Amino acid sequence: MSAPASANGFGVYRRLLTESLRYWPYLLLAIIGMTLTAATQPVMAALMKPLLDGSFVEHNLATITWIPAVLVGLYLVRGIASYIAAYFMAYVGTHVVMDLRGRMFDRLLHMPVRFFDNSSSGELLAKLTYNVEQVAGASTSSFTILIRDSITALGLLLWVFYLSWKLSLIFLVLFPIIAGITAAVTKIFRRLSHGIQDVVGEVTHVSEEMIEGQRVVKLFGGAAYEQARFDDVNRRSRLLRLRSTATEAASLPLMEFIASIGIAFIIYLATSGTLLQTMSVGSFVSFVTAVLMLMEPLRRLAQINPTLQRGIAAGETIFELLDAEPERDQGKQRLERAEGRIEYRDVEFCYDPAKGKVLQSINLNIEPGETVALVGRSGSGKSTLINLLPRFYELERGDILIDGVSIADLALDSLRRQFTYVGQQVTLFNDTIANNIAYGEQGGATREEIIAAARAAHAWEFIEKLPQGLDTLVGENGVLLSGGQRQRLAIARALLKNAPILILDEATSALDTESERHIQAALETLVRGRTTLVIAHRLSTIESADRIVVMHQGRIVEIGSHAELTARDGVYARLQRMQFQDKPLAVADGS
Repeated sequence: MSAPASANGFGVYRRLLTESLRYWPYLLLAIIGMTLTAATQPVMAALMKPLLDGSFVEHNLATITWIPAVLVGLYLVRGIASYIAAYFMAYVGTHVVMDLRGRMFDRLLHMPVRFFDNSSSGELLAKLTYNVEQVAGASTSSFTILIRDSITALGLLLWVFYLSWKLSLIFLVLFPIIAGITAAVTKIFRRLSHGIQDVVGEVTHVSEEMIEGQRVVKLFGGAAYEQARFDDVNRRSRLLRLRSTATEAASLPLMEFIASIGIAFIIYLATSGTLLQTMSVGSFVSFVTAVLMLMEPLRRLAQINPTLQRGIAAGETIFELLDAEPERDQGKQRLERAEGRIEYRDVEFCYDPAKGKVLQSINLNIEPGETVALVGRSGSGKSTLINLLPRFYELERGDILIDGVSIADLALDSLRRQFTYVGQQVTLFNDTIANNIAYGEQGGATREEIIAAARAAHAWEFIEKLPQGLDTLVGENGVLLSGGQRQRLAIARALLKNAPILILDEATSALDTESERHIQAALETLVRGRTTLVIAHRLSTIESADRIVVMHQGRIVEIGSHAELTARDGVYARLQRMQFQDKPLAVADGS
């Protein structure tokens, strides 16, 4: 059974405050500033007593002289203290947001691929942007109001109790009523805040899909459909925000109305009967002033509830991500540079047990420097077999070895340093050409090494014609470059990494004839001396492979050279005949 919402909310808020305590010296300065600011309020109310009794009733010259000076000094202290509280609270709050966002990003970098398979990118982006900002409100402005106005309210209450404890007992009746309303409203705000966060993630997701797929949207006339999707989530966002505002707008006047009844009753009792006879004019005015001043901090304390609940709801999603289990990296062994021997032993794997196994009883040995092509229909398990190598997914049964060492025993960074990849879908970052070629651990490559890789990939011929050369920005995912140019940059990046195991996912399928000719030459250089695994869609491109592995429904059904498999007239030969006869063959998607 899950914990009650209130208990869970308190735990989340306590954890948010713990984040703030990392900067306790600055938080302490902020709290001192808040305390001084809060203390000036009851002092101002208390000044009403000597101001009226000493000045207007007794005409005391000393009181007339020092009261104005005290008022000026009081506002000076209040102004300085208020600035200190605001500045250092903002200092702490911005650091908390920066730390949380940085840790979230770091956690995302180290989450397993399966996590991203099951998560919406829009929701993850919303957590990094919108949700963290909501936490900022809970950990800074709400905390400021909570401390400052709680101290103000406590100081004013103590003063009114000092002046007349009998009248002050009225508040003991009001507080349970106000507390009950606050508790009910808190549950509503928490529920609405979770709904708003979810719908913000949907807005981001729908917008992201439209932007990334805008060519498909245009070509297939999907504008009306996309507009309808966006209007739906946009409408739900508006309704949830409206309900949140309506709840906030109704709760504040209700609590103020209840408080006003108490204040009115206090004033009635104070001005009728014998009670007024026991209080001086200054005491009475000071009492009423303090009671009226109580309204403002109580109102602000009630107002922070929506912000607080939004922050707590956001904190729940943030801590859920921070507490998620990252990729398992328990391997201790390291490889400086593998020879490239790969062995699959009785490997089995499934993404979802309900959908059955994707790989079954896979046994395969690949020698160093050998080029092995994987062929088969879509869904046969080709890509899954490759994705298990760098441990994008964890094996369920069996083992995979590199140079005789289980990949589970290798540290992840050491394991993945052994691979380089060139595929159909090229990922480029919105950075310079040079930084894309020397991406990641190769960021320390010299200019000469980058140029050499670009030349070997036949990319230098178009790079040197660009106005900024290697310093040209490629745009988001290389949008400013042609498909062939992006592909050549990916090959240059693979060449520069110089890893012993190469994975090719039909790296030439997106190129024109001339570009393909250049890149085939570059790939021949890239393949030399490396163990190469090729995911093949066009069978004509892998005829020169040392061995061809034919897969069907998650099993290896044939292994041999092109000539051997053709002569055998089995599955491979049938796939080949289907392609040559221009019959549709659903092997274009990785599996």
